[in-house]
Amino acid sequence: MRNIITGLLTLVIVAGMGAFAWKACAADEPAQPAEAAASDGGAAGGDCCKPGDTTPPLDLIKATPKGGLHNPYNDKLAEMADEGHHKYLSYSCNGCHGGGGGGGMCPPLTNDTWVYGPDDDTLFRLISLGSDELQKAGYKRVKHEVVVGPMPPFGGIIKTSDDLWKVIAWIRTKNPGTEKKPPLQ
Repeated sequence: MRNIITGLLTLVIVAGMGAFAWKACAADEPAQPAEAAASDGGAAGGDCCKPGDTTPPLDLIKATPKGGLHNPYNDKLAEMADEGHHKYLSYSCNGCHGGGGGGGMCPPLTNDTWVYGPDDDTLFRLISLGSDELQKAGYKRVKHEVVVGPMPPFGGIIKTSDDLWKVIAWIRTKNPGTEKKPPLQ
């Protein structure tokens, strides 16, 4: 019973932090339209995926067909690790997945169980849309983990696609070889 109460309290605290982070981000300057992002080096319009992409993650998803997202840092994972880890921590991913990605109340990022699949496209969409919206977009669970609740959407919190790709690059350093696994969808 104590573990259940502790888990619920943790969920309430993390959910509150997520709402705070969302509200803080919503108070910042408005997101750059996809057309403007494309004109200044962004990848909107289907030209996915380049280092330095300023396109907001949700706009990149709208502009890219399923299976078309790929991490431009896959050949520089070690170089991106520190910056990606810093971003991972700054978006409070550690609140659920642990500071080193070893898990907490949510699945560890260091094991071989990838609930929706390990490919770049699926991970980018999962983090951006959250698990509920990912399922609505037609993605199916292919494996199972013990999880407290659904993955919340971070696509409105993470400012640029480049930031998200760097987080995914760090995740790859914690779980080498996952980027070479084929998509399961």
